[in-house]
Amino acid sequence: MDNRLTDRLAGLREAAPETMLPAVLLKTGLADGYVTSSSPLGPLYIAFNEHGISFIDIAETPDAFERRFRERFGRPAYAADAPATLSASLARGIETGHTGDLSLDLRGLSPFHASVLHKTAEIPLGEVRPYAWVAHEIGNPKAVRAVGRALATNPVPFLVPCHRVVRSDGRLGRYSLGEDKNKRRLLEAEGLDTAAYERQAGRGVRLLGSNTTRIYCYPGCRHALHITESHRVEFANAGQAEAAGYRPCNHCRPKGG
Repeated sequence: MDNRLTDRLAGLREAAPETMLPAVLLKTGLADGYVTSSSPLGPLYIAFNEHGISFIDIAETPDAFERRFRERFGRPAYAADAPATLSASLARGIETGHTGDLSLDLRGLSPFHASVLHKTAEIPLGEVRPYAWVAHEIGNPKAVRAVGRALATNPVPFLVPCHRVVRSDGRLGRYSLGEDKNKRRLLEAEGLDTAAYERQAGRGVRLLGSNTTRIYCYPGCRHALHITESHRVEFANAGQAEAAGYRPCNHCRPKGG
């Protein structure tokens, strides 16, 4: 073979642009893109792919986020422009704490884990439910601890608002996104008086009833929050409430929690 030809061809070689590899990996689904968004906790890093939103986290730097993403999912994530439709839906989702019309990429999660996240996504803005409520609603009332473990590894906090799930004893509990105090910050940003909620729980109050409607609710239910003091009745459990002639709220469904 003529070495001169080989040498001439080698001289034509040019390095591929640095953006080529990320673009190829994103296009083929071997990597996720990510964008940043503001939140009450500071900047959020939000990864996405053709299946939906795959990961939400807070991080000190983009490199730190990319490292955590790779450690968790085994593939890289690169800063990328999100489609316009995704950007608009994402902004609404972060503001309201609900998926709305956003798709979530929950591949790799067990059916149980996915069911916990889907149920948690139903909790309205500014309200809270105990872990036991989630367990009961998904038809597995004894799986309270397992619900807690599933939420501790929630890949998409904010959109699946695990900060709205609290301990059955009334304490706020742990949070998957950064420090535990972030849970309090998010709930207070949504309008919940966390100090009053915890003081009430400290007195052993687990349910609140209205002596006008004869309905009882979780203290974190929107209807309980509107019961005036003169009409508020406190209960330690559902059995006590029902023995007094009260029925469970259709909105927060406290029977199983």
